[in-house]
Parts: sequence; structure tokens; C-alpha cells
Amino acid sequence: MEATVGTVKKTAKKKKTKRLGSADFSLVALTCALVIFGVIMVFSASYYWSIDKVGNPYNFLIKDLFWAGTGFMIMIVTTALDYHIYKKWAPWLMAGGIVLLVAVLFIGTTINNAQRWIMIGPITIMPGEICKICVIIFTAWLLCREPSRVNSFTRGILPLLVLAGICGLLIMKQPNMSTAITVVGIIFAMMFVAGLHLRYVGAMAILGVAGILGLIIKGGGYRMQRLVSFLDPFADPLGDGYQVCQGLLALGSGGLRGLGLGKSIQKNLYLPEPQNDFILAIIGEELGYIGVLVLMLVYLFLIYRGIRVVLQAPDRFGMLLGSGIVMMIGIQVLLNVAVVTSSMPPTGITLPFVSYGGNALWLFMGSMGILLNISRQIKREDSRKTLSAAPAPHRDPLIHQSAEERDLSKIRSW
Repeated sequence: MEATVGTVKKTAKKKKTKRLGSADFSLVALTCALVIFGVIMVFSASYYWSIDKVGNPYNFLIKDLFWAGTGFMIMIVTTALDYHIYKKWAPWLMAGGIVLLVAVLFIGTTINNAQRWIMIGPITIMPGEICKICVIIFTAWLLCREPSRVNSFTRGILPLLVLAGICGLLIMKQPNMSTAITVVGIIFAMMFVAGLHLRYVGAMAILGVAGILGLIIKGGGYRMQRLVSFLDPFADPLGDGYQVCQGLLALGSGGLRGLGLGKSIQKNLYLPEPQNDFILAIIGEELGYIGVLVLMLVYLFLIYRGIRVVLQAPDRFGMLLGSGIVMMIGIQVLLNVAVVTSSMPPTGITLPFVSYGGNALWLFMGSMGILLNISRQIKREDSRKTLSAAPAPHRDPLIHQSAEERDLSKIRSW
């Protein structure tokens, strides 16, 4: 009897394991390809910069390999972790993100006139990056509880407007305009996905543009200089427009096929910190227009696969959570390309999975793990539906009869 019970338990456990589907292979493959490509390009772009600043040409490569390796571990953990657990911690995660945004203004480290980092020994924390995923989880949690909340001004729109205002202003204090735009854009886009009425979408878009322009005009000083350099970067090629001009020269020098991997000229201490926000310029110089086009197609396919997961999500929370992650990636790619091509004022925004930076890489790989877990839940739900919809096996009485009984049945039928 005990042996039979044990066998039944083992069988049930195996069935339960099988019901949890495998992660979306395309998302895994595309993420791995982008991260590996990013490590290669960070090494190529940072070679001479690393020699000049540290004396070791492999300094950024070693660090980026560490970020990528630990990022894969984070992605494995978040892929295995049920995404519903984030719903329980959403308010606390958002509160923690705001506390970090406040803390960085008092205890943060200033680098290049920006106070965006909190140093804890060898570990560097960027509250702006952490705030992105906190905002996604919190917004998904708030809007999934009641579908009609998104079109209620007091219960849906106003709380999220206040959240966007608090996060946006605190991030602008660092200052980091691109991250502020990304965070606010994620909140507005998730509200649209949740069913926000078009009249509210138009009003919020106008309000957002007016707010950005107001901050630029009010800030004066460097923000106004950034705006002027964006409009005509070659008006001051050795001053405020220097980085943008060098980036454009790199893109233009690449032509159709590029100069070849590792053969960039602008990375030879012409373009400042080429492994960071302007790594797309080095990609364009070394791999040409074709290389940039292929990279953009990979991003588009990644976003497309993410949208497929979002559309098939098992519940509203998974749909909103996944849409926030997909839009975060899409917004950052769009802003990075706009900055490098001088289509918007230059500001710090990383190219997802490719640019150098531990916090950003951990954020994107961890977020992809969450999206992969949603895809696993889809597989499980589909398998359950298939099992429940499958007809009960037909029991043929003749199969379970003895030869003598079958003979008697035939005789009776005659």
C-alpha cells in the first residue's frame, strides 16, 4: 500500500513539473546574443580609453564579463521565481526605490557633475536604474486590482501622476533627464496599455512635453546649453557639442560596411567614454550601417517576442508587468539612438544589454528573467487547458475480456 502511494506521489510530481512550460527560447537566444555582442563591443570601444585611464586595456572587459556572468545568474533566478510574488511586495519595493532616490541626493557620489551613484564598498548602486523596475511592478500591481481604476481620476490617474512627478523630479535633481523621461514614459505607457481613455492620453502627453520644456528652461545653465548643442552641435564642436560631434563623425566614418571590428578611429581618445552611452557610434564606425541595422532588427524581434508573451499572459498582472518591461527596453533603445544621432539633447542613457554598466545590465537581464517566467506560466496554462480539454480514453470492453468471454459475446451476437 505504501509503495503504491509513493508511486502515485512521484507520478503526480512529474506531471506537475511537466506542466510548467519551458521559457520562450527566442527571448533567451536574443538576450544572450545581445549580451555577448555587448561584451565584445565594450572591449573594442574601451581598449584605448582603458589604457589611458587605468593602464590596463582589459579593465572594462574584465568588469563587463563579471557583470554579464552575474547578470545571467540573476536572470536564471528571476526566470525560476513565480512572477506573482512581486505583487505582494510591490508597495514596499516602490517605497524602497523612492528612499534610494532621496538618499542619493545626500550620500551619493558625484562624477562628471552628476550625483547618481551610491558607493557601498566595491558595490555601486544607481537608484535611477532600480527605480525603473520598482515603478513597473508597482504600476502593474495598482492597475491590475481593478480594471476600471485606470480611468478614475482619484483612484488611478492622480496617484500615478503623483508617482511620476515624485520620481521624475528626484531623478532630475541628480541630474539625469533621460532616466526621468524613461520612468515617466513607462508609467504613462502602462496606463495606456491598461485601457486609459485617449482623451487622457493626449492630455498627459501635452503635460509631459510641457514639463520637460519647463525643466529645461528653468534649469538654465547646462540644460539650456545641452539644448543649444543638440540643435546645432557643430556650432561649438570643442565645447558643449564635442561628444555629439565625435559621435556623428564615428557614425559617418563607418559608411555601409564599417571600418572593421576593432578598427575605430574615434575610440582613440577622441570620443569620451565610448563604451558607455555612445557605444552605438563605435558600432556604426566599425560595423557600418549594416551592423547598426542588424542590431536594430534584433531589438525589434526581441520586442516583438516580448509583445507575444504579453498578449498571452495568464492574468492582468502578468500582462501589465510584461508590457512595462518591454516598453522599458523599447524606450531606452529609442532614446539612445536619438541621443547618438543628435535627434535629442545628449544625456546619459544606456543601450540595453550592450552599453557598459553593471546596474543597467543587471536590471535588463533580471527583467528579462521576469518576462521569461511569464512565458513559462503561459506554457503551463496551455498544457492544463489541453489536458482538461482532452477526451476521456475510450474503454473497449472487448480488450478487457478473456478469449472465452469474447467467444461467448460473438455467439450471443449471432
